[in-house]
Amino acid sequence: MTPINFRKLVTQKEVVNILTNLASEIGTSFCIEDANHKSLIGTDCSISGNRYPVNLLTEVIGWVIGNQKTATIASLLSYLAQQQYEKKLLAHELLEKYQEIDLFHDISTQVTASLAPKEVARLVVQEARKLIQSTNGLILLLDENTGRLEILWEDGVGSLAQPLLLGEGIIDIIVQARQGEIVNNVTSDSRFLDSKAICSLICVPLITKKQILGAIILSSDIPTNYSTEDLKLLTILALQTATAIEKALLYEQNYNALHVAQEQAHQLQQTLFELQQTQTKLIQSEKMSNLGQLIADVAHEINNPINFVNGNLTHAQQYSQEILEVLQLYQKHYPQPVPEIQDLLEAVDIEFLVNDFTNLLSSMHLGIGRIRQLTLSLRNFSRLDQVDMKPVNLHEGIDSTLLILQSKLKPNERHSGIQVVKEYGDIPLVEGYANQLNQVFMNIIANAIDALEEGNKKNDQSPAPTIHIRTMLALEQEEFNHPYLSLRQLELSNINLQSNLKFKNFPGVVVLISDNGIGMDETVRDHLFEPFFTTKSIGKGTGLGLSISHQIIQKHGGLLQCISQPGQGTTFWIQIPIKQIIQTESTTVQMCNQERT
Repeated sequence: MTPINFRKLVTQKEVVNILTNLASEIGTSFCIEDANHKSLIGTDCSISGNRYPVNLLTEVIGWVIGNQKTATIASLLSYLAQQQYEKKLLAHELLEKYQEIDLFHDISTQVTASLAPKEVARLVVQEARKLIQSTNGLILLLDENTGRLEILWEDGVGSLAQPLLLGEGIIDIIVQARQGEIVNNVTSDSRFLDSKAICSLICVPLITKKQILGAIILSSDIPTNYSTEDLKLLTILALQTATAIEKALLYEQNYNALHVAQEQAHQLQQTLFELQQTQTKLIQSEKMSNLGQLIADVAHEINNPINFVNGNLTHAQQYSQEILEVLQLYQKHYPQPVPEIQDLLEAVDIEFLVNDFTNLLSSMHLGIGRIRQLTLSLRNFSRLDQVDMKPVNLHEGIDSTLLILQSKLKPNERHSGIQVVKEYGDIPLVEGYANQLNQVFMNIIANAIDALEEGNKKNDQSPAPTIHIRTMLALEQEEFNHPYLSLRQLELSNINLQSNLKFKNFPGVVVLISDNGIGMDETVRDHLFEPFFTTKSIGKGTGLGLSISHQIIQKHGGLLQCISQPGQGTTFWIQIPIKQIIQTESTTVQMCNQERT
């Protein structure tokens, strides 16, 4: 019979989450069967693949099916099964020990109520001295590392013993003999090595399952005739005490082990989180680097022919102007051309050609200017040459982003066109990485476009889709005015316009990017900046954009928050210090520390 319920183990919520996360981390899928090959997790366990056993003791209690990477999952399940089995054994052993305590009900109730070894010893010594006459009582505990009997608790007048090695002195000899003993005349006993004035004592070893834990001793500094009844009472109490102390020690060990395990689990979780964050940053950094390089290359390749065309177009305008001047002179001095030329002039409508050709050249100049502006925006967006933080024009970054996203703003089958309202304030340049801040604007504005498209899909009667972008310095609340945001919404979102704590001594610039889309509820909002969290359909979003944006703003010592309610649109509040006082990942913490000094 299987010593544990394997089905119950693998279907626990916590275990399922661990297995799912592990499979995601190592990049594999798996199926789990019980020992009878009945599917427990996975829809199709008949798929071909390696079969890895889940072992407990000498028994196979289940199988994990998949590629070579799933061997890790089988090993983890074997470890969890072993842990659960050991817990069952431990629980069973503790239950047996509790059932052994059937004497001295009042004492055992107090003793078992405490799981601290010293507290157990204190209660036992105090109760023992009430039962048996003594001037001193103590409990010694054997230190397995040093082999010495150490005082766990002492009560009464004077001190009976100092730490001694087993075999040294009368107490140690009694303990080693594993048999309780009465010594009514200590001074005449040759085994007694202590110089203290002890007249009589009674000592009983504390033994559980043939293992010496220590000893309980009652003594008197006046002659006392301890009886066999006293020895019997102390022996019974010693049995209870040994069990109680053993359990208390076991609990203490388990508690310490649990604390260590929890700490290790926390450290592992933190390490995994940091690794995930690092991986996310590396992936996104590589993606943005490749995208930036591609943009820069495309802009460069476009610029070369545009410069060639633009240069030749200037000459073309000059040549055409000269030709037109020659034509006008011909018309002035030869107003009556020969019939053949007259017929051709009428056929081609020479006056129209002259006027339209000039307009055509001007239109070509205008088109080339727009293309050059587009390539300039592409280069400004990528900014591959920026290594250190430099003054950044946020308005240029927003305009470049909007230009790149222009095609998604125009009318299409998903919406009738998205209006962008820009309300730029008089803000200074801010220190930062332009390409990273542009990435933030790109992620947020692209998400706003997606939200507006989704809202238009669900409700044809929705208002005209609009994105509102506003920039400003930190303002007093009474000066704040926004088409979608109320002061009440800001208060509910814990945003203080006067000065966020982080910016109390560090003036900041605020960028508000709002849409009048479908909004989001609190559940979505709470997970918005978590890596890989997305509400988009598979293949449309990775869940990394806002997480990366949050990290970028944090890296700049800034603040990124989302204000949204279902049906009331969404606003992203971006606040960035004008000057980067401390350019490290720990900027926020160090700034807040400066606030308290």
